[in-house]
Amino acid sequence: MTDDTKKPGRSIGRKAIRPTLQPRELMTDTPDLHGVWKAKILTLFPQAFPGVLGESLTGKALRDGLWQLETIDLRPYGVGRHKNVDDTPAGGGAGMVLRADVLGAAIDDAMAGIRGNWPLIYLSPRGRPMDQAMMQSLARADGVTLLCGRFEGVDQRVLDHYSIAEVSLGDFVMTGGEIAAQAMIDATVRLIPGVLGNATSTEEESFASGLLEHPQYTRPAEWRGHEIPDILMSGHHGRIAQWRREMSEALTRTRRPDLWERHLLAKDKDRT
Repeated sequence: MTDDTKKPGRSIGRKAIRPTLQPRELMTDTPDLHGVWKAKILTLFPQAFPGVLGESLTGKALRDGLWQLETIDLRPYGVGRHKNVDDTPAGGGAGMVLRADVLGAAIDDAMAGIRGNWPLIYLSPRGRPMDQAMMQSLARADGVTLLCGRFEGVDQRVLDHYSIAEVSLGDFVMTGGEIAAQAMIDATVRLIPGVLGNATSTEEESFASGLLEHPQYTRPAEWRGHEIPDILMSGHHGRIAQWRREMSEALTRTRRPDLWERHLLAKDKDRT
């Protein structure tokens, strides 16, 4: 073996080699591939993955090596004979908080050898709401590491020390971050080239242009007294495009006035 192949992070073909303090399976159906977008998940429930991510197009893309998934179980990093990962909140209060020493050790292992654009995100109801622009940014990154909280959350010192970004699935509270992590990964992976097969599939959908998507129809032409709008059956592509644009604007104006206001501001900015 040459000196070059011994250096951490170098790749042999598409397989990447990185040092780690945690034992790694050497025989696996999904070896670490060099240059492939990857999601690392820090969780107390690694068995929850891939979940729905292993189905349909994301599952096929995962099996085809278009993206990768690695779960890192927090439990082995626990302290004491019972591998405790949490403790009571400082200052009192209900619930339990994930310990800083446990999370710190797990994050150090997860991020060892990481290079390039690789965000570290904590799924939290107090974080910035997920949106399409965020997913587009993540799809352009080299990968992402997601921390799934449980109980009353994580020790704030961990978030401060690693400058972890907090991201929310919405204005509600769940029992943990695993479902939010799967939603984020699904919305990101579908933007990776080759996953959907047809790149134009993402160009006219909701939020791609700052508007909600227009209504969609397919066969049969008549169903329970409801017919497909005549314009869509006309074959006049220019008029169809105009109709779809008008429908997108109408839906956005009615259902998401916040998006509509931003759309109008963007149009005004373009004119200046």
